[in-house]
Amino acid sequence: MKHRVTASYESAYSEALAVGKGERLRFERRPTEWPGWIWCTTEGGRSAWVPESWVTIDGDVCTMSRDYDSRELTVRPDDPVEVLFEESGWARVRNAEGAEGWIPADRISPGGRE
Repeated sequence: MKHRVTASYESAYSEALAVGKGERLRFERRPTEWPGWIWCTTEGGRSAWVPESWVTIDGDVCTMSRDYDSRELTVRPDDPVEVLFEESGWARVRNAEGAEGWIPADRISPGGRE
């Protein structure tokens, strides 16, 4: 089922972080308007917000419990999107061109199906 975007969202990050299940990351808790997300950094120095529920925390490091890609999508009102799943206030969606990424879940109309 397709949903409609109700408000624009401009991707805030030009480069996505892709990490695999089992990868260890350094993490820190930063102030954010989105509870449930932690700031993580790879050994190579790349950083992104990661859903806290997708990691196992041990001291100052965490281990991914599943594959993750931080790519966000830029969307405009009335864009059709397929919601793949939601996590901590964000939705992983696929647009009409087949691109996948995260957008804030409040940018999709409630029940929002076409």
